[in-house]
Amino acid sequence: MKVLGLDTATSGCSAALWEGDVGLAGAPNAAPRVTVRRSAPMARGQAEVLVPLAQEVLAEAGAAFDELDRIAVTVGPGAFTGLRIALAAARGIAVARDLPVIGITSFDAIAHGVPEEERAGRPLLVAVDSRRAEPFLQLYDPALAPVGEPAMPDPAAIPGWLDALCPSGPLLLAGDAAAALVPLLADRAGLEVAAGDGLPDAAVVAALGAVRPTGLPAEPFYLRPPDVTLPKAAAASKAAGAKAAPGHRS
Repeated sequence: MKVLGLDTATSGCSAALWEGDVGLAGAPNAAPRVTVRRSAPMARGQAEVLVPLAQEVLAEAGAAFDELDRIAVTVGPGAFTGLRIALAAARGIAVARDLPVIGITSFDAIAHGVPEEERAGRPLLVAVDSRRAEPFLQLYDPALAPVGEPAMPDPAAIPGWLDALCPSGPLLLAGDAAAALVPLLADRAGLEVAAGDGLPDAAVVAALGAVRPTGLPAEPFYLRPPDVTLPKAAAASKAAGAKAAPGHRS
């Protein structure tokens, strides 16, 4: 099996190829591996970079789009424009070659990217930058099963939200908003931030996509409505229409 992983959900752009066999129980068979991985940190411009990056990955691996068995892609939460870039690319490749697309949340991609030895049997709190004061949060138990629902609490409410799910004990933080949580959780003993940049990695996305027979639908996963600003002309037209509506006569 060959799985192409794509990610542009946050402040990075990455593509990776996973190769291996998957057994009937959905577990990888002997020696699955990420053959080639490419990534670049960037908050903007992923649309111009992602597909050429994927082409480089396949070329270096000696593979082609026609040899792929599925596409795995991060579906969010993350930056509104960014996550839609990888989704659009994944759908385009999949439609042209009749391939399944497996959606992987940013939370899962980040959580499974933290090495088991670093997790060391601790719960893991993944925090993703929302570009607002409130981060996107998801708690995992030591086996990486989600605890509770994803949330986007006000910063002042985060300690109480966390205490309700994980009252005490060591806790590992991961994600690109993890460092911002440290001052908010200063009273909590055994707090540590995982190494690395905290961004989703297409290598992890591809590996997860290989063993998830269904996964999430490849649709954007939002915890809040996207911020949309109308162009000035459109906003003025809408305002004018609203003013004219009460006095309108046919």
